[in-house]
Amino acid sequence: MTKLSLLELRSPPLQFGGAASTSDPKAGLEAAGPFDLRFGAARKDSIGLGIIGPPDLADATRAWLDRVAAGIPTLAATALRRPFPPFSAVYRKRLVHSPSMAIHLEGNPDPLQLALARADEFERFQAVVDLYGEAMERLARRDANRPDVVLLCLPDAVVERCRTVERQSTAEERERAKAIRNARANRQGDFFDLLDDVEEGADDLLKRDLRQALKARALAARLPAQIVTTRLVHDSAKSEDPATRAWNFSVGIYYKAGGIPWRLTPPGPDSCFVGISFHHFRTKQRHVVQSSLAQAFSSEGEGFAIRGTGVPVAPGQRLNVHLSEEQAFDLGQRIVDEYALRTGRAPLRLVIHKTSHFDAAETAGFNAALADIPIVTLATMVPSAFRLVRFGLYPPQVGTVCSVNGARTFLYTSGLIPEIETYPGPHVPQPFEIKAMGPEDPIIAATDIFHLTRMNWNTADVRGKWPVTLSFARRVGGILNEYGEQDPEETSFRYFV
Repeated sequence: MTKLSLLELRSPPLQFGGAASTSDPKAGLEAAGPFDLRFGAARKDSIGLGIIGPPDLADATRAWLDRVAAGIPTLAATALRRPFPPFSAVYRKRLVHSPSMAIHLEGNPDPLQLALARADEFERFQAVVDLYGEAMERLARRDANRPDVVLLCLPDAVVERCRTVERQSTAEERERAKAIRNARANRQGDFFDLLDDVEEGADDLLKRDLRQALKARALAARLPAQIVTTRLVHDSAKSEDPATRAWNFSVGIYYKAGGIPWRLTPPGPDSCFVGISFHHFRTKQRHVVQSSLAQAFSSEGEGFAIRGTGVPVAPGQRLNVHLSEEQAFDLGQRIVDEYALRTGRAPLRLVIHKTSHFDAAETAGFNAALADIPIVTLATMVPSAFRLVRFGLYPPQVGTVCSVNGARTFLYTSGLIPEIETYPGPHVPQPFEIKAMGPEDPIIAATDIFHLTRMNWNTADVRGKWPVTLSFARRVGGILNEYGEQDPEETSFRYFV
């Protein structure tokens, strides 16, 4: 006989600048301001915005910033479509932009048009990245008028012609990659010159994404960046309503400028939540490698990203990728060291999220590295075919936890949302199966995951299927691929969103 046990978790109460506590970011920001109001005089009273792009789109961006500063009403306001008040009324800061913090991509001939005119798509892509990258470096070198965040204005022609580029490696490159893999495995002396060649020479990615490439250049310049397209600054049938765009844009800008929009109510002891993922690193010379990635967040809202070592892909491996014991130990130590560097102390509780099971080597490595942490939980969340049918018009509420025979636990992070009194999705929502290794049970792990779905500071939307520990894995991995093999000096998560 199957026994089901149901629990509806309460939407996490978020903390803001004032006394208000709500699970809806928009309502909390409007009523009580951002969390870092509690820092008092330590806050700056303005956010300086740099603008890079062609003159017409730069002017449209300035007009959009003026709209955000003034506030944007909405027709037929609902909980999902909330009017946007003036920026300073929400965040208690001013948006500052001036010609001295702007670089227009113009001239005779037009440098952007010259870049787009290149016939080879990889050369065209790189020319556009270099154009914006060099402009960012100029802004970053300034002692005065250095912006807090730079807005990269991409016209439609750039988005359409340079969004992504990809090519297959040639037969010669595949043979070279195979020889290098064999040489590394066998340590053959005949290939030493070849290996040196590879490590010192250019090693081009086979697939590139424009947003990720630009974010990597911004990371190198240590200048947080926000991509701006015509869909943001112009009203059209393809865009969200302007108030919703303003809410999402403003939260992202505020966080990237160093602010803390909201915070989870501290769950207890100082905690560090970590997501471990893998991403492809495909180049002409090494072909396919998987690189591990840790996205970590403190219970105080501090976020950072750490790249682990590469994991060579084995035949038939598919998605079943794991770290060795040594790799897990090294990554675990680096997470604790970075956390301590940022907060001044090691966490008392550390929770690691993964979308595949922890094998024996990973478990041993992490447990050894984290032996001094009082509470360590290794939790997995895997999309499941399991479904619940709820009486009435709507699917199960977000935060619904179902235990089957006390042995399996399922969590809904999408479904009916109480704050907006509807289910905004088109399909039957899919739960995650949650498993936990350590002193804490799966219900506690499910609660953490559900709460962390509300910690995406790149949007004010109450909807969120993935916890922040895993939601940006692909994007962060792609940015680090573009950055290169050296670890960046800056690991703060605001450079990656």
